[in-house]
Amino acid sequence: MQAIGYLRVSTGRQADSGAGIEAQRTAILAEATRRGWAAADVQFIEETASGKNAKRPGLELAREALASGDAGALVVSKMDRLSRSLLDFASIMQEAQKQGWALIALDCPVDLTTPMGEALASIIATFAQLERKMIGERTRDALAEKRAAGVKLGRPRILPDDVRERIVAEREEKRTLRIIADALNDEGVPTAHGGKRWYPSTVRAVLAAS
Repeated sequence: MQAIGYLRVSTGRQADSGAGIEAQRTAILAEATRRGWAAADVQFIEETASGKNAKRPGLELAREALASGDAGALVVSKMDRLSRSLLDFASIMQEAQKQGWALIALDCPVDLTTPMGEALASIIATFAQLERKMIGERTRDALAEKRAAGVKLGRPRILPDDVRERIVAEREEKRTLRIIADALNDEGVPTAHGGKRWYPSTVRAVLAAS
């Protein structure tokens, strides 16, 4: 049977390291061997994207191949590689059931191709989503407490005073944001957080904070 192994990482740094992708690939190939599939029968699709939204180019490509019958199974190493949203995950499960292809997540204790597996997957996804919401609420509560205590949030201001004063002075001389940014770039002046390039918006942010 032709299968699609969907590999996803969330950040470019993870993609560059290759560790996350290769771990997923190894797990899926091991499962293919266990099921008696040839390695050549597994087509891999790699993607760097957030799992919060199911509208991802790589995943859409996989779903099109499954819908057309070019593949008979979608395999992921973990459920959250497919989606971090209960509604999206349930939609993909319903799609698999309706179109007749197998949905397999290796971290699920039972096979998602069975009715019991589908039911258990829904329960697991529900509690995973609940946990994420609870973490979000705790984070918001903690930030609110810090603000109430007068703690200034965000990254510390580390732009040298002379650069900040220069920007303010040049703006007072009616120079445009673009001209100020270009001059800083020509001189190789780093931004407040170590960036190599200034933009009009970067200059505007310095002025707003001054």
